[in-house]
Amino acid sequence: MTVETPRRIRILDPRLANQIAAGEVVERPASVLKELVENAIDAGSRRIEIELEAGGARLIKVRDDGGGIAEDDLPLALSRHATSKILSLEELEGVASLGFRGEALASISSVARLELVSNVTDDPRGGWRVVAEGRQMEPRVSPAPHPRGTSVTVRDLFFNTPARRKFLRTEKTEFGHLEETFRRLALSRYDIGWVLRHNQKTVHQLRPAADGEAGERRVSALLGGKFLDNALHLDIEASGMRLWGWVGLPTHSRAQADQQYFFVNGRVVRDRLVAHAIRQAYRDVLFHGRHPVFVLYLELDPAVVDVNVHPTKHEVRFRDGRLVHDFLFSSLHRALGEVRPETAGEEGEPATADDPGAATAPAADTRGQPATEPAWRQQPMALRGAGEHARESRPGADRVREFMAGYRALHPDHEAQLLTPQAEPEVGGAAAGVALDERRQAADARQALPEDDPTGTPPLGYAVAQLHGVYILSQTTRGLVVVDMHAAHERITYERMKTQVHGGALDAQPLLVPVSLAVSANAVETAEQCHEAFRRLGVELDVAGPETLLVRQVPALLAQADVEPLVRDMLGDLERYGRSDRLEAHINELLATMACHGSVRANRRLTVPEMNALLRDMERTERSGQCNHGRPTWTEMSMHDLDKLFLRGQ
Repeated sequence: MTVETPRRIRILDPRLANQIAAGEVVERPASVLKELVENAIDAGSRRIEIELEAGGARLIKVRDDGGGIAEDDLPLALSRHATSKILSLEELEGVASLGFRGEALASISSVARLELVSNVTDDPRGGWRVVAEGRQMEPRVSPAPHPRGTSVTVRDLFFNTPARRKFLRTEKTEFGHLEETFRRLALSRYDIGWVLRHNQKTVHQLRPAADGEAGERRVSALLGGKFLDNALHLDIEASGMRLWGWVGLPTHSRAQADQQYFFVNGRVVRDRLVAHAIRQAYRDVLFHGRHPVFVLYLELDPAVVDVNVHPTKHEVRFRDGRLVHDFLFSSLHRALGEVRPETAGEEGEPATADDPGAATAPAADTRGQPATEPAWRQQPMALRGAGEHARESRPGADRVREFMAGYRALHPDHEAQLLTPQAEPEVGGAAAGVALDERRQAADARQALPEDDPTGTPPLGYAVAQLHGVYILSQTTRGLVVVDMHAAHERITYERMKTQVHGGALDAQPLLVPVSLAVSANAVETAEQCHEAFRRLGVELDVAGPETLLVRQVPALLAQADVEPLVRDMLGDLERYGRSDRLEAHINELLATMACHGSVRANRRLTVPEMNALLRDMERTERSGQCNHGRPTWTEMSMHDLDKLFLRGQ
């Protein structure tokens, strides 16, 4: 064997150094587009045009009407670590611009043919062009006509790095990534007009959004009309943070996580802490294997966010991650919990989701108090829904009276029977069901059906029949509601049991033999810091050594559970996110099982008062649109939908 003589240390050629940097910054054409457009946004542009060819492999051109680059600065524009966006560490710690590393243009020009033309004047003859040539990447500047702003043209990506070019996918695949990048950027700035062309065809043309309605039109254009039809609008402020945007109803979920957009101070991010908080908020209402949809914007002091943790700037680090996590979780959890059937008749009709596994759902608007800053997104927005057309075709007062007359004809004995709320179940055996016999006794509390006031009709209407012992058919002012009685009752029982169990101190049970856990020193420190939090959850942890913990007590409901992995997962969550819901999740799983076994079963024949009592309970219960497993509990067909089925009016 021969030993190669060690090489001497030397400075890399600028082109090679930039190509190494390009390995981090330039992954595919979509990466190039992101960097170029972020520069255009930082330049104060109000219109950005993008031209692509062959999925970006042949051409990526970004033209803006921003401030431009002065002639003297053009040679530096293609140099590495050159930027106008920060000058000091203090500015870096509170950076508000999208770009700041000064690597993008130099990296791109090392793996493609890049040309930059810019003008800082209103004279179109005052433009200048710069290109970088040779191994030393020497910039060459020459006059070139151009209106105020900048155009960056990137041709033949990876032409000089064949190995990288082989990793590019088909034109269709690469364009899909480019369009997704465009979608994120266009959602980040509603005040900018956007144009996207591919192979000389216009794919998107978006005007600046001057108000809330225009902003919603942009969201619909980019994500499809069904997104807003099945979304809640939020605008919540607390602890110096503001969360606004749209979250999809649990029943409007997708098989892939392909409609999830989260922005921190206008920067799109993919953050584990954020993802965990959102996943927690949807935990109780999402069907297994499904993914929620959302477009959310978090605004907070830039000084408490570190955006300099990844070359592509996709990740951020929060100074107080626990505070951010709790704010996101509590805001979304409360918003989803406030969805009630009663909102369906107010904001719009339920709309069918776009793929299997999704179902109809009511729409609601849970926005908080409007902010004081005069931006379009801070103005109150009317939540659109499939109900716009439905409201136009909603029956009038005369039609409602006809409905109610038909109801009385079908059930003359039950004309005035409405049940009072059912008794709260006890946790344990008594929690196994709703006391239907007590409901029959409670039916003596009667209330006349509305005659002249159609708005007094309950949101889920009045039961008219039971179908095959499984579904309740109910007549509403809008048409027909179909309820899965077992799924609905399961959610009602589950929510009541959760309130009882988590509302007070959990019953704890000491372990006869404490469980010893070998953990890291960091985990021991976490256990000591969070001792009170564990105690409130019914878990008692003692430190038995520098890397040893003893579990002496657990909640009574989990006495038979495997304690060790549960506590380890809780410690891991506390270290990573500042909070843990593992224990609550395990307890809720047990309660869900109890609620499932304790709910009315299929083929159980209910009286009309019992069915009406179930409908009223649904209207009062949080998350009643889904059962404990995320399946829908009810759906609605408007008179317009029914008329279409039978070709009435055609």
